Amino acid sequence: MDHRRPRRRGQGELEALVLSALREADGPATAGWVQERLGGDLAYTTVITILTRLLDKGAVTRERAGRSFAWTPASDEAGLAARKMRKVLDAESDRVAVLASFVTGLDPDDERLLRELLGHAGDAEDS
Repeated sequence: MDHRRPRRRGQGELEALVLSALREADGPATAGWVQERLGGDLAYTTVITILTRLLDKGAVTRERAGRSFAWTPASDEAGLAARKMRKVLDAESDRVAVLASFVTGLDPDDERLLRELLGHAGDAEDS
């Protein structure tokens, strides 16, 4: 008989699972709905804790739904990744060095895409 404990998931992994479930919802979803969607192996209180952490990070929003809350992703996956990148950049004292290092570390296709996007952003500001 195997007496090993099930593998413990990391906080980031649980947050990603909860966000993924919320994105699949047709609209705002309750913690109970998220728990059920994830197969019910997470305690309700764990789901609430994860949702609250995501709320603190600005990754989800919530609105009153009776005696509980209904939760919604604050943005799509690209928006969340961009928020993480800004958070890392904001934590550094030498923004120029960080951005320069980031750009020089990109592969040529990503660098070209970034330059195109920056060019379009400049065009929009000139209008």
